[in-house]
Amino acid sequence: MTIGNSARNVAYAYTRDPAKAKAFYGATLGFPLKSEDKFASIYDFNGADLRIVQIPDHKPHAHPIFGWEVPDVVATVKALKAKGVAMNVYEGMGQDDLGIWTSPDGKTKLAFFNDPDGNGLSIATHR
Repeated sequence: MTIGNSARNVAYAYTRDPAKAKAFYGATLGFPLKSEDKFASIYDFNGADLRIVQIPDHKPHAHPIFGWEVPDVVATVKALKAKGVAMNVYEGMGQDDLGIWTSPDGKTKLAFFNDPDGNGLSIATHR
């Protein structure tokens, strides 16, 4: 047996502060909370489960752990900024004033940001 398309997806993110993570993934990003217990807060991650697990000494990875394809990256960046989310701007990447990078062929627009624990996240639009 293989995993392939027969298994249900589960994603994990780690936090030092469950209350901040809950506010961010629930209120800021808009994922519905499915359940929580002493081990994790579990969100409906567009049909998969996202388990936010507390690890007191968690250190974030240097690269994004999740990314989403959105219909309009510019509108999504503006909405996130209105909620206090800062986009990551990287030296030499050539991002615009909103923090959005556009691929040389113009077909992909991509932006990066962090959750409260510094876990990297991204949003993109592909045409």
